[in-house]
Amino acid sequence: MSSNVKFLFKVLSVTVGSLIILLYIFYQGKNIIEGPIISIQSPINGATLTSSLIEVRGISDNIAQISLNDRPIFIDEKGFFRERILLSPGYNIIKLRGEDKFGRSKEQFLELIYRDYDKKNSETTKDS
Repeated sequence: MSSNVKFLFKVLSVTVGSLIILLYIFYQGKNIIEGPIISIQSPINGATLTSSLIEVRGISDNIAQISLNDRPIFIDEKGFFRERILLSPGYNIIKLRGEDKFGRSKEQFLELIYRDYDKKNSETTKDS
């Protein structure tokens, strides 16, 4: 009977060990499976801004290279990025594109409206 207990203990420990190894492989492999991730923290998509100079901030994961409007930008060791950009008057589309080391890419678009209220207000007071 003690040989049966030893056999069951060996089978159970091999099964648990294999399960732990498989879970670890899956956990480490999820980054490869997910591909590049881009999350824009600021400004909010669809925002109307009164300043032409803005700072686009966010975080990226699983990215080997990233660009803002097809211009390379840099990320720190934790994946954070911060880049200043000038907006044109009216409607603006900003494109962030990230690529992982396997060549898979992800694009994120940011749509913003820039209105110069001081200029608009001065024009209306001239007409009065």
